Order: sequence, then C-alpha cells, then structure tokens
Amino acid sequence: MHKGDHKGVRHADSAPLAPGLYVVATPIGNLEDITLRALRVLREVDLIACEDTRHTQKLLNHFEIKSPTRSYHEHNEAARGQELIDRVSKGERIALVSDAGMPGISDPGERVIRAALERGLSVVAIPGPSAMISALVASGLPTDSFRFVGFLPARRGERRGALDALRNAPETLVFYEAPHRILEMLADLEMTLGSERRIVIAREITKVHEEFLRGTVGEIAAKLSDRPAIKGEMTVVVSGKPAIESAAQDRRGVAERMRQLIESDSLDAKTALKQAAKEFGLSRSEAYREWQRAKTGSKP
Repeated sequence: MHKGDHKGVRHADSAPLAPGLYVVATPIGNLEDITLRALRVLREVDLIACEDTRHTQKLLNHFEIKSPTRSYHEHNEAARGQELIDRVSKGERIALVSDAGMPGISDPGERVIRAALERGLSVVAIPGPSAMISALVASGLPTDSFRFVGFLPARRGERRGALDALRNAPETLVFYEAPHRILEMLADLEMTLGSERRIVIAREITKVHEEFLRGTVGEIAAKLSDRPAIKGEMTVVVSGKPAIESAAQDRRGVAERMRQLIESDSLDAKTALKQAAKEFGLSRSEAYREWQRAKTGSKP
C-alpha cells in the first residue's frame, strides 16, 4: 500500500486469531507506544515466547494480559525454537517478543522465523517501535538510503576492521552500542572515518531521559568524555561519505591523518604511512607524495 492509498486497509478484526507465529514489536521505553493490534495478538495467543520472561511480564501485567509465557533467547533458541515450531504446526498461535523493539533485529528470533517458513507455517509481523528507525528519522541525516549495521564486534581490532570496510559507504550508517563501549567506538570512528564525519547519538529513546547528541565525531566524543557516567543503550547514526568528496580532497587529508597517527597513536612514520594509505584507498607511493608535499608546503 502506497502512502495515501487506503484501499485494502484492514481494520480491527473480531475473527479468532489464526494459527501461526506472530512476531510482535514491543515498546522500547514508553509503554504508550504499544499498538492496539499488538495488544490483541498478545491477549489471544496460546503462548508468548520471550527473550526475558520477567521483563515481558511487566508489560503484560501493565495491560492485564494473562497469556502464558516461555523463555526464548540466544542460549536456548536451537532447542526451544524447535519446540515452538512443533506447537505452531499443531495449530497453536504463538507470539514472539524481545525485550524491546522488533524480534530478529539484533535480538533472538531470526532462527525460529526461518524454521517456521521452512516448514510452510504462517509467520505474521506485527509492526511497532524500533530504535533504529526512530533514531534515523530524528537524526536529521539523510534517510533516502541507509545501512543498518547493528552491534559492532567487541574486540577493538575486529571493530576497526568492520568500520574500515564501511569508510567509503555513501549511505547513512546505523549502529547499536552499549554505554560502556561508546567512547571506544567513537575513538575507532575517528580513526577510520575521520573526526569531521557527522554523527548523531540517540540515547534512551522514548524514555524520560531521551537525548539526541548531534555533531561531528570529535565533538560528540569530547562531550561524552566529560561525563562522569554514560548510561542507556545507544543508537549511533553516522553520515555516509559525501559523493562530492573528490580524490584530490582525499589525498590532501593523508598528511593530516599521518600526523594524527604519529602524534596520537605514537606510530613511526613508516607504519603511519601504511595505515593512512590503507584508510584513504591510495598506494603507498601516492600517500608518500602527499606527505612530502605537506612537509615542503608545495602544491599538487
């Protein structure tokens, strides 16, 4: 259905819920974000499979929903997923929920959804809150083309490698990050994408202390490093590499990047040259020429 086209719109359904697996989005903070359809489904299913039953029970108690719950998380998804599929195949209605947002998006769910489809069973998505989409549309960065990356690797080397692979991506990038790793992530963003790349960090979306931090990588890193404590799950939205950024502009930045690596990371000139050449997609000889031009003050 296109925007503004309401043909075929299905309104509230009084018919019994059909057998199947219902993938239900739940609030990411504000309980008012639950949809009427999600409430109906959660009330009518035979079982609710939860990432954390204790967490989901708070939501169910708030809306006086009595449906039974069962745990389904990353540590038991292989065995429990098969159990859920078997129950659906026998005609039951099962809802799948995560602690917040849409199951399967950086949360358990993908495996059981795929298994249900392979068995020819009905899988129904119940739309709702999403930290990724909420952060993206409120970021002010381009939304016409974007790439959801999710959580980066926890190890620094792997994280920098993943970011380096995205350095020339033209689309807006969206990440999730934990508060205890956000400063490390920003340091790696600065190293791989540069301190001037524009980013937005959305913290505690839809909650009481919701906050959007907008600026360059360097500016946001400085703001957060001054805080005694950083709390709340974060969605990091990063602008893509501008299409108008020319190769000449790239080359002129090599010398500055080398200085940065030598001064901040204490690398020798040879190692800094190799790293800068890799980051800017240049040969070592091209990077060396730019380094020499910068030192002598000559023009390209």
